[in-house]
Amino acid sequence: MKPVVPGSPFLTAIALREDRVERGMYPFDIPILKDGLALTLSTPVTFLVGENGSGKSTLLEGLAWSLGFGSQGGNRDHRFEADDDGHLLGRALRLSWRQRTTTGFFLRAETFFNFSTYLESVGSSFSTYGGESFHSKSHGEAFLALFEHRFEDGLFILDEPEAALSPQRQLAFLRILHELTTPRIAQFVIATHSPMLLAFPGATVFSLDDGAIERVDYRDTDHFRLTRDFLESPERFFRHLFDESGDQG
Repeated sequence: MKPVVPGSPFLTAIALREDRVERGMYPFDIPILKDGLALTLSTPVTFLVGENGSGKSTLLEGLAWSLGFGSQGGNRDHRFEADDDGHLLGRALRLSWRQRTTTGFFLRAETFFNFSTYLESVGSSFSTYGGESFHSKSHGEAFLALFEHRFEDGLFILDEPEAALSPQRQLAFLRILHELTTPRIAQFVIATHSPMLLAFPGATVFSLDDGAIERVDYRDTDHFRLTRDFLESPERFFRHLFDESGDQG
């Protein structure tokens, strides 16, 4: 097998193994999975975008489980939950590889505090995370410390990394993405609501809205359009939002 070179993803496709799908049961009853799953990953950075409830986090949890990452976040050494989120979907996923890797990390913004607490409970030295406990930093500082010190080569699954990042720190994160995917060999699959992150050059963007997975240009996402239109004319939105007559038409 030829080695992966910079610009080539490790994981190339995600599909469902029908023999392990439990139709009519969660999570297989969510719209994006009802008719199967066929997701091709052709670039080092892939974004999943959609409204809350569209299935972004569910898909990432299943992927993380199938890769052996901890359900609360972490790498293959951090399986500290007895009943892992994502196990039903994870065991039903079929992953296709250009070159298999066991190196990587799963970041869940909503459980990052739990992950940080776990590291302290097992006496982690935090030497691979910048040398300081995440609890000694602000949320945004902790995220950047993780990105800067823990991310190298490998496959990284990130669920809403922008949750703790100011716009300035989102730019810093984009710089890290560039540094890891251009001269190095790293792959990212990221669920996000951030128009700034979606604009990362060369990334693939999949929309999960309307019950289907569709490849789109980031400029065509509702997240980008709404943010752009609001910043261009916030007064127009306020007239609609704050209409005290009750007429929202």
